[in-house]
Amino acid sequence: MAVDTSQFRNGLKLDIDSQPFTITYFQHVKPGKGGAFVRTKLKNLLNGRTVDKTFRSGEKVQEADIEEKTMQYLYQDATGRIFMDTESFDQIPIGDDVLAGGVDFLLENMEIGILFWKGNPVNIQLPNYVEARVTKSDPGVKGDTSSGATKPATLETGATLNVPLFIEEGDLIRVDTRNGEYSERVSK
Repeated sequence: MAVDTSQFRNGLKLDIDSQPFTITYFQHVKPGKGGAFVRTKLKNLLNGRTVDKTFRSGEKVQEADIEEKTMQYLYQDATGRIFMDTESFDQIPIGDDVLAGGVDFLLENMEIGILFWKGNPVNIQLPNYVEARVTKSDPGVKGDTSSGATKPATLETGATLNVPLFIEEGDLIRVDTRNGEYSERVSK
């Protein structure tokens, strides 16, 4: 289905040059001279790159054939990471190339959004925050706390990130999946 530039909104999925893009920013511009246009920032759903593109006002663009499904992460095997569709209970393997940085924050039985383009998974949408247990962390050195010092810690997912010195092995912490940083310790 073709959409007009007046229907642009953040999150709209477009098919440009036979590739799926999502609008991350748009601005309608009406200069004093000349025709109006729409300035956009588009994120490629296949490789994650962002491009700037300008459309003439009223120009029609093909909407991408994107299907979003809620799926549950089950386990990892030789074919990839196995996800189950929460509606049809079909299980499909998805390779780490599609999951990109999201691999570091996948916990068993976690539900995430997966985008399918032409029947193939192309991108995932993790929740903004994930709670994970610290499996390895060196003890903090007393006296280093005045400057907000951090130390490396390994989570149960295998991800390594910097945490404050008071975090110990076995602690449950909240991690921001958008930037991979420590957010807070979760009370037990």
